[in-house]
Amino acid sequence: MNLLPQTPTRAPMLNRLFRTKSLEQLRASAEEPEHQLKKNLGAFDLTMFGIGAIIGAGIFSSIGTAAAGNMADGRLPAGPGLVLSILIVALICGFTALAYAEMASMIPVSGSAYTYAYATLGELMAWIIGWDLLLEYAISNVAVAISWGDYARSFLSTVLHVDIPGWLGMDPRSALKLVEGVPVAGLSAKVHLLAQAKAGLINGGATFVNWDVVKAAPTVAGFPITINLLAVIITTLITWLCYIGIKESARVNSVMVVIKVMILLAVVGLGIKFISPGNWHPFVPHGWRGIQAGAAIIFFAFIGFDAVSTTAEECRNPGRDLPRGILWSLLICTVIYAAVALVVTGMLHYTKLGGIADPLAYIFTEHKMGAIAGVISFGAVIATTAALLVYQVGQPRIFMSMSRDGLLAPWFGKVHDTFKTPSHATVLTGFLVAIPAALLNIDEVVELANIGTLFAFVIVCGAVLILRKRRPEAPRKFLMPFAWIVAPLGILGCFWIAKGLPALTWYRFFAWLGIGLVIYFFYGSRKSRLETSPTA
Repeated sequence: MNLLPQTPTRAPMLNRLFRTKSLEQLRASAEEPEHQLKKNLGAFDLTMFGIGAIIGAGIFSSIGTAAAGNMADGRLPAGPGLVLSILIVALICGFTALAYAEMASMIPVSGSAYTYAYATLGELMAWIIGWDLLLEYAISNVAVAISWGDYARSFLSTVLHVDIPGWLGMDPRSALKLVEGVPVAGLSAKVHLLAQAKAGLINGGATFVNWDVVKAAPTVAGFPITINLLAVIITTLITWLCYIGIKESARVNSVMVVIKVMILLAVVGLGIKFISPGNWHPFVPHGWRGIQAGAAIIFFAFIGFDAVSTTAEECRNPGRDLPRGILWSLLICTVIYAAVALVVTGMLHYTKLGGIADPLAYIFTEHKMGAIAGVISFGAVIATTAALLVYQVGQPRIFMSMSRDGLLAPWFGKVHDTFKTPSHATVLTGFLVAIPAALLNIDEVVELANIGTLFAFVIVCGAVLILRKRRPEAPRKFLMPFAWIVAPLGILGCFWIAKGLPALTWYRFFAWLGIGLVIYFFYGSRKSRLETSPTA
């Protein structure tokens, strides 16, 4: 007789990749004492969180680009027809929101699309989605923090007359950007050109777009030191707020939501007097291709309603309140966006909005209302702060859920003894956002956030249908109406929007997923709780 202890037989690799967690396992893991969070949120808090996430940098900055397009990059303008792009994106997001609402009411566990994938598509797909959500939350927050820094610096300068040195408000790539027509050069060549310009051997203003900034920046070994300091400061403050408690975060978010909604309503109320119907002609200058191009850009302005589902474990009544928060926030923002788009393109012809970073303030400046433009800039600062807050709440809870399942180390899932927040993951998220926000250009990150979000939306729509077949008896406090029609329409709509993204974005997305798969096979698949404790 063999008396030696027997080593558990590992399941075949294919079985391990597609093993799922039951709904009961997911709920049980959330109820473990060391992982429990404070239940403080109601339907009003959740709706405010959704609005806080959705109305951010997107509507204040991308509406001009979406309307005017950029023919040099092959982006067709949507023109005044941007309102159609907004309504189509809202409809597609609405289909997805219904899917999120059903899943959140059935699985009230932090983790959002990651958790839903684990229950339906298996561990490998859950990991891919969890890794993908880094693009939606953390990478989106990098873009939002960069945008916040730009708006805040502009507001401080134009309204409060406080000037921050340019090298403390710009990333290195933007600082070394060459004037159009100057031969494209690598980093070392740009540093050499900078040295020549500072020595007076060449014309710096004719070489560097931001010559005034780069010539004043301190240098190390000839390399200019530039950093978006304001982005770092706001990320640090928001991270601290998320660390000390969800209810405190919710209160601050609600105040900011009220302010920015009032400002957007003021844009509509004041701007409607200056609409010239002639500016709406032609309404759709490039047909449906222009509408699709506009949708691919304006989609960034809708990202966020799904972040509500990451707070599931902190809701007093998640089955009832999560669907309300998700759907109400999306509906309110859609109405506001459509009204703003009509007013903006009615006040100024869409061709004059190209390349304008602050189109809402710009149109009022063009109509000789500088004071209103200053108020709008303040609104943009508030809007991006609220969006930053909600994303910074969402990302740590994804880390916590993945750690709880064993796919990440236990360190990521540590809950603070006093504040009952995922403390380690919150601090880590702060670093993951602050460092890139200090050093990267917004163009390098924003489209990755879009494609990451669309991928998650497709998975959630599919998860609803799978659970309808596998677990028809599972209690659902909210049901997606006409699921076998609405969910496929949501999936097709996401692919339609994604088709409007540049090919380079797809290449970067697949490279990102490749890195994630390496981490999964070397750590996650070996440490998974379904591997070490199949009943966990």
